[in-house]
Amino acid sequence: MGGAFFASYLIGLRDGLEAALVVSILVTVLARSKRRDGLPPLWAGVGVAVVCAAALGVVLTYVATSLLSGVRLELFEAISSLVAVSMVTWMIFWMRRSARTIKGEMTGKLTVALGLGKAAVAALAFVAVIREGVEMVLLVFAAAQAASETVAPLLGMIAGVASAVLLGWLMYAAVARVNLGRLFTWTGALLVLVAAGIIKYAVHGFQVAGFLPGSTTVAYDLSHTIEPTSWYGTLLAATINVTPSATALEVTAWLAYAIVVLFLFFRPAPKKVPAAA
Repeated sequence: MGGAFFASYLIGLRDGLEAALVVSILVTVLARSKRRDGLPPLWAGVGVAVVCAAALGVVLTYVATSLLSGVRLELFEAISSLVAVSMVTWMIFWMRRSARTIKGEMTGKLTVALGLGKAAVAALAFVAVIREGVEMVLLVFAAAQAASETVAPLLGMIAGVASAVLLGWLMYAAVARVNLGRLFTWTGALLVLVAAGIIKYAVHGFQVAGFLPGSTTVAYDLSHTIEPTSWYGTLLAATINVTPSATALEVTAWLAYAIVVLFLFFRPAPKKVPAAA
């Protein structure tokens, strides 16, 4: 349970921090421009985004419960895992690229929204938060299926979001001094490993459903050495999906995703060549 809680806590903290950062920037701009009339529609947009993300979680849980077991359930969980990994991979690189400029971008968008009216402010807040909410729900759902847990991932996500809200409140007073690059670099690297584990789980689902070969080709079996119910076995399985045994295709998928994405993630940004006069 501790491993599943930690994995979901990390997801909730990361995505919650991104949403809290954006909201704190918007609130700061409204306060400094003496446009507090824009706060009610902003919080309304945030609230609607939270409700929509929660509704997505309910729908996913209902569909998974309705399928009960068998090939259809394995396919549904595998496909939802791939969707979650795709979203988190895009978001990791987007935040890495935009960490230094996000404050200016959001300030410009809010200025335009204020000129269009309160509905535009609410829409801006909704779009900023729903993106993180959908990603978080998909990742936690995939992690919960991989860990075969129901309560621990939900509690971890709530705790992570609560921590993010607290940090967001602290960042509100110092949003300009936060080292966003360093903050999102290390949380992003940890999430890459979590996403690699979800990729491995998706491959396992496709193999069980018969859509991928190699379900009997075991790469390693340490079940006699590593106790699956031990604290370290549970932690590894629930966070990065390192299980006591795995097929060759599962291990290949895990390593391929982790190595390629981490290499691209930590690769220095190309230097801009000055234009010729």
